[in-house]
Amino acid sequence: MEQQNANIIAAIDVGTTKIVVLVGRKDENGTIEVIGYGRTESKGMRRGAVLNIEETSRSIKVAVAQAEETSGIKITEAYVGIAGQHIRSQRCTQTKNRNLQTEAISQADIDFLMNQMREVPKEMGEEILHILPQSYTVDGEHDIQSPVGMCGKQLSCDFHIVFGQTAAANNLRTCVEKNGIKVKALILEPLASSSAVLTNDDKELGVALVDIGGGTTDLAIFRDGRIFHTEVIPYGGNTVTNDIRQGCNILERLAEGLKVQYGSAVATADLANKSVTIPGTGGLKPKDITLINLAKIINARMVEIIRTVKLHFDVSGAEVDASGATKKLGAGIVITGGGSMLRGLRQLFENCMGYETRIGVPNRLIKSNFESVTNMPSNSTSIGLLIMGFEDNMNDGVREKPQIEVVDNKVEESADTKEETTAEVENEKPKKGKMREKVSILGKAAFEWFTTVDDKEL
Repeated sequence: MEQQNANIIAAIDVGTTKIVVLVGRKDENGTIEVIGYGRTESKGMRRGAVLNIEETSRSIKVAVAQAEETSGIKITEAYVGIAGQHIRSQRCTQTKNRNLQTEAISQADIDFLMNQMREVPKEMGEEILHILPQSYTVDGEHDIQSPVGMCGKQLSCDFHIVFGQTAAANNLRTCVEKNGIKVKALILEPLASSSAVLTNDDKELGVALVDIGGGTTDLAIFRDGRIFHTEVIPYGGNTVTNDIRQGCNILERLAEGLKVQYGSAVATADLANKSVTIPGTGGLKPKDITLINLAKIINARMVEIIRTVKLHFDVSGAEVDASGATKKLGAGIVITGGGSMLRGLRQLFENCMGYETRIGVPNRLIKSNFESVTNMPSNSTSIGLLIMGFEDNMNDGVREKPQIEVVDNKVEESADTKEETTAEVENEKPKKGKMREKVSILGKAAFEWFTTVDDKEL
């Protein structure tokens, strides 16, 4: 039996390497609680875009089934994250000249400006994903956050507009809808992640959120409490894995295992005399990989990603105000996503960017029946989708009541929602005489670990 329940919604994060489905409930105190969780490997995606609708749809189906089982809720509609290199954004200004200067500005005036923004020129094959008001101006008075009730003859608003390719958006919608789920809204993933890990103080001081996923690195810059710039960079954890595969001439699954268990974004001296042994395949002999060489491969790609982030700082003018004066981001940089768990990455960001950097964990505004969900940076986007889904002012403020069908009130954690773990490299000192320390992984159990790494997003 279906029921109308605006306090329960679902979110689907369709990533390049993983798909996460969450069911959230808001209690009488306004606290959001995760009551359903599903996660599976993503297939049919590359760099945030759908390449195979059938494979992606089947992957979504698996994660949805897990979330329905653990929540007892039949998911019929959901908020879905979108990313990919087809995403672009721009800042626009819209003005309305009012007839009576003494008449108070109303919500109808605000709606007029929003509707005018829907007609902003788009490139061929694009659609508008978000219309985000930044600040208002009334008769020359700038930086007004809520002009309703004020008097004035001329009302202007600066908007941040997010565009996406219609074909890419429709492909994503199709994958979700093939599972009988209505897409309530497509939400830009860096906006979702920022909702999960950034505070209002962060946004007021100025902050850059860098979400490092499997296929893309998403950037969202905030200044003076509002969104300033968004960008999707087509490089992520998968690119690092591919570099290791090619540099070490090993299978992709072994390269992923090396990155997760032994990888470091900084080539430190303590790695110089350590190595790891990779099992031979197809009659080939086992291969020794030095950890210092592994770190150098990872470092080269991560430096390239960081430089691309810095380039978008420069192009967007994130560090310059309207007068041309330098204006630093007071809250620094927050890195999140599965890739943020790579050892040494925070230090590398600080060295390359010159900003204090911290790792963003999505446990600020939400609680969960599943311990690992809110403790993992890789879940920042999916949790942010829940938070934005519950907000009344997301996108253009239009809301429909979700239709939820109760299947079973029993809530239990499935075997697939076990807590993720990341193995740590032992910080042992080199032995006397600087003999190389070898870590043997020739055993059967270790080999099986390499072929079944859970989190492929690092």
